[in-house]
Amino acid sequence: QVQLVESGGGLVQAGGSLRLSCAASGRPFSSYSMNWFRQTPGKEREFVAAITRSGSDALYADSVKGRFTISRDNAKNTMYLQLNSLKPEDTAVYYCAANSGSVIATRVGSMDYWGKGTLVTVST
Repeated sequence: QVQLVESGGGLVQAGGSLRLSCAASGRPFSSYSMNWFRQTPGKEREFVAAITRSGSDALYADSVKGRFTISRDNAKNTMYLQLNSLKPEDTAVYYCAANSGSVIATRVGSMDYWGKGTLVTVST
């Protein structure tokens, strides 16, 4: 079992920045590739970013590429998402997820563990 807890969400003006964190406990953090997803009411949960077990490679959704940066610190069992140049359409609950597969996955159904989410609200 892996427990994931997100933090760092909040209210920010358009153009601002936030840094989300995902703290993991349980099985070895470095055994999992890690993902960020987001969801708004009435919409499906969507892929945002993913990072490999070692942190050497990352993948981003087109909508956030160039604005968001995913990273991890395996020594601290923590993953991060730096959100820059935020837009109102980035408003969502952001979830971290762990995937035990050997390669990066982007589908919701491929994730093994989920956090409960942290709300990001971007005002105009």
